[in-house]
Amino acid sequence: MSDFVDRVTVHVKGGDGGNGAASIRREKYKPLAGPDGGDGGRGGSVIFVADSNATSLLDFRFLPHRAAPSGTQGLGGDKDGSNGEDMILPVPVGTVVFTAKGGAGEQKQPGEPLADLRRPGDRFVAAEGGAGGLGNRSLANRARRAPGFALLGEPGEERDLVLELKSIADVALVGFPSAGKSSLIAAMSAAKPKIADYPFTTLVPNLGVVMAGSRRFTVADVPGLIPGASQGKGLGLEFLRHIERTEVIAHVIDCATLEPNRDPMADYEALEKELSIYADQLELPLGAIPIAERPRIIVLNKVDVPEAKELAEFVRPEFEKLGLKTFIVSTASHEGLKELSFALMDIVDEMRERVIAQEKAEEEARVVIRPLEDPARRRRRANERGIGFDFNIEREQNANGEFWFTVTGDKPERWVRQTNFDNEEAVGYLADRLARLGVEDSLRKMGAHAGDEVRIGRGDYAVSFDWDPTIAAGAEMLDGTPQASRGQDLRLQETDGRTRRRTNAERRREYHEWMDAKAAVRAAMQAERAAGHWADPNVLDDPEDKTSLIDRLNISGGNADGNGSTETAAGNDDSRTDSEQ
Repeated sequence: MSDFVDRVTVHVKGGDGGNGAASIRREKYKPLAGPDGGDGGRGGSVIFVADSNATSLLDFRFLPHRAAPSGTQGLGGDKDGSNGEDMILPVPVGTVVFTAKGGAGEQKQPGEPLADLRRPGDRFVAAEGGAGGLGNRSLANRARRAPGFALLGEPGEERDLVLELKSIADVALVGFPSAGKSSLIAAMSAAKPKIADYPFTTLVPNLGVVMAGSRRFTVADVPGLIPGASQGKGLGLEFLRHIERTEVIAHVIDCATLEPNRDPMADYEALEKELSIYADQLELPLGAIPIAERPRIIVLNKVDVPEAKELAEFVRPEFEKLGLKTFIVSTASHEGLKELSFALMDIVDEMRERVIAQEKAEEEARVVIRPLEDPARRRRRANERGIGFDFNIEREQNANGEFWFTVTGDKPERWVRQTNFDNEEAVGYLADRLARLGVEDSLRKMGAHAGDEVRIGRGDYAVSFDWDPTIAAGAEMLDGTPQASRGQDLRLQETDGRTRRRTNAERRREYHEWMDAKAAVRAAMQAERAAGHWADPNVLDDPEDKTSLIDRLNISGGNADGNGSTETAAGNDDSRTDSEQ
């Protein structure tokens, strides 16, 4: 199986950001000495880097899923989490990164181009790591001195991409199958392609480095180019993209073929037709020279066969009339290869200078579009229309008549991902941020009422809730409670004296009050002891005490008079008679 792969689909994911920490500094005599929760670490990013040592995308076929490490969580004591390390993925020079089109379970196709890594060292961030959540140290301010919450880390970017390799070569060899392209590369360079005497021997592009004195250039071939290749016949359509970056196109024509209806001029015209059709479908990069304007040369091959040499000498003037440089070569006897290599080197040097000059001219002529009005004016106009500058609100409805308001935008969706909805203070902080951004005012202008469903974001991270304007917006509160009161730390509220630090004067006053109360209790106990109340169980100290000894005697059948004397049930006949009289 060949080890050349020039198109793969990869799934990349940036590392998640670490969560922030909610911690309070502990010091002697300072119950709330201040927040010291550290921030979470940033997640690592997945980065493609063009590397001249990489020759194929084979590694991504066997390992298509790549994920960068996540950042760690922040800790107390002002300790920030560590950042995740970026994942650097080397790709061959000439790799183009596309978005992936296609549904789940379908083969992905290249979509919108994202990056063109044409030079060694070019970098592209394929999946950016998530930002770390802020700790309560970073969230503290004058109104919220010791937040009891922290922000969550953001998830890393995750998506499917298509990597497509377009070989960076100076000369492209095109020709019919078995025209001798692979033999030509093997004879001119140190490359060792597979060579056989049957069509479509070469199934993947071959790349070779040719030395012309002290100079060098690279040569690549397009396997199996036949008429109709631009419509998908043969292998040409699969590998035609490898000629997009070449500067010179060399037609390798087999002069020893025995196939009917084949002659050098017909082969040249058929291949040029396929190239012109394919060129109309291309979107060339900045500064690239169109395929139709690139220089051509004709290589009449296999002239070691006597009949082929005669044919080559016969058709050579026909090609020269078209302004094409023509070379007669033999890969078997190496006839004409030295002249061919030096001629190609001169053309390549000329084209390199032309490409550099054209790229520089394109850069200078590039138009930079700038906004005609300042963002503040656009923000005001957007607010007048009821739509925020940093967000968008849409009223949506399903077939059952149920409707809701969807809020989208970078800021609201990012804030939702950062919020821990198990913490009421964090939810209040989110409400404050949305109110300052103008989300609630825009909802009110669009006709939202209390109890209407509001969704922030779309997809897996969307959050749905019932809108309550008396909680979500502070302007219409009837009790005059300021909007900044939402999300404050309840431990620091001044209304509760137990959560507030006492002054020294308050401590002294409370201490003296406590000591006076203890002295009064000791005096009362001493007076009761002197009166003998504790020694005589028959003395009723508290008439309301149902558990006293006197009550227990009454329950068992006796009673007690006001002087503390006790009589049995048999001695109570007179008292009952008196009461009856």
